[in-house]
Amino acid sequence: MSNLSLKIVKLLTSKGLTVSLAESCTGGLLSSSITSHSGSSKMFDMGLVTYSNNSKVKLLKVPKKTISKHGAVSYETCLSMVENLSKISKSNISISITGVAGPNGGTKEKPIGLVYIGLKKGRKIIIKKNLFKSKKRISIQKATVNQALKMILNIL
Repeated sequence: MSNLSLKIVKLLTSKGLTVSLAESCTGGLLSSSITSHSGSSKMFDMGLVTYSNNSKVKLLKVPKKTISKHGAVSYETCLSMVENLSKISKSNISISITGVAGPNGGTKEKPIGLVYIGLKKGRKIIIKKNLFKSKKRISIQKATVNQALKMILNIL
């Protein structure tokens, strides 16, 4: 994971690009994986941990209606998170993460390991639905971070 994040820090820095993150179920792990590298301050703008629905609404301006209709763990919430983060931060790349990391909280419709990752670069928006098989919280969080890093790499 750290080799991938180091590669991204170097790539974004060399291209003069910035990144901002809005994390829920990863609780800042993606931000930590990037900022653990020297020089990341040149490319890392902000990392918000919007864990509660309230913080998604207050900080990221996710409409309450979106959360009540689709749930916090949904394509629609992830999309709203990444679009609004992009407006707030003005970063070149914005990432949003929302999911069920477990070991509790899963349902038949939204099982443990369901994670949505949103990426916005310019006008391009990608929302990726993931279903990580592990039932261990830290494994799901690490897999999510790894997937988000790969998405950033792929758009560069």
